[in-house]
Parts: sequence; structure tokens; C-alpha cells
Amino acid sequence: MVARREADEAPEQFRRALDALRAAVVRPEVAIEETPAPQRLAPHAVALTADVVVGDDELATGRLVLLHDPAGHEAWQGTFRVVTYVRADLEPEMALDPLLAGVGWAWLTEALDGHGATFTAASGTVTRVSSESFGAIAAETGSAQIEIRASWTPLDDAYDAHLLAWCDLLCTTGGLPPVPSGVVTLPRRRSSRR
Repeated sequence: MVARREADEAPEQFRRALDALRAAVVRPEVAIEETPAPQRLAPHAVALTADVVVGDDELATGRLVLLHDPAGHEAWQGTFRVVTYVRADLEPEMALDPLLAGVGWAWLTEALDGHGATFTAASGTVTRVSSESFGAIAAETGSAQIEIRASWTPLDDAYDAHLLAWCDLLCTTGGLPPVPSGVVTLPRRRSSRR
């Protein structure tokens, strides 16, 4: 989390980025909260964690870190860098699909493009993890997960668009259908139990 005092002392460009992130309106299935940011990667950073939850089911989880170095960073090709991690359970058969890694990467780039979030220097990995139980726990069913780790350099000041694209990546990875362009999702009704 960026302490208020630290945020007040940060460069104007980083404060505007924080404001854009905090003002973004995400899908109702996505619960976001600010968490402590890494201290050594850049002079200024903010970290967010998110879970995609439908009913009692957590479909995906992830972390997004926005780094800012006013002096710039050669590897970043800019002064800001977005670093993300997304994880979701898969059907074990999906983990065997040889196209899964490429599809997972396409989910990220399509989400960024879909929100008009311009970027450069994208890099990352898509990992599939599957496990099968043996011996005393052989009765437990096997499991599979997909993990997407990525980073990119924003080429615009639309940090909310980058956040919304990341939220779309979380939802897609968790198996939720995309929300068509121009459609606004409404918050779920909360039942009042008295």
C-alpha cells in the first residue's frame, strides 16, 4: 500500500497514475484491494491484489504492481512498468492442451487492446501446473492450474485502462465470459437477511 504521506511526496505523474487506478470501476465479480508494494524494484510503486468471486467460488486470483522510476529504466523502455500475476484452476484436460500457453498470452494482449491500453516491451510466461495424488491420498482428485506472469510498459496515461485489462485477464482466466464492448455490468443485488 502506498502510505498517504509517501503518495503526497511522489512525483505528480505517479500521483495521477494512483488516482486513475483508484477511480477505475471494475466488474462486480472482481474484488480489489491495495496491498504493500515491493520496496526495491522502483522508487515508487503501488500493488493491488484481486480475486474473481462468483457466489462462494473463487475463480481466479492475482496481483498487479505499478512501478515508477522518474529516471526511466532501459529494460522498461519508459518510466512506468506494470508487473502482473494471475492464477486460476483449470479442468485437468485443459492443462493438456498444447495451445493453452499461447491462448493464455493472447488473453492478456487482447484485453489490453480491447481497453485501448497502449504498451511496449511486453514479456512474460504462461505456466500450466497439474498434480495427481498417490499413496494415502490417492483418492483425492487431480488438479490443474494456469499461471500467467507478465509485465509491460504503458505508453499512455490511461492507467485505469491497464487495470481494467488486467481485470479482464483475471475474469477470462477464471472462466467468465467477456463483457461486450459498450455493455456496463450492474452490481449484484445483495439480499437483506433480517
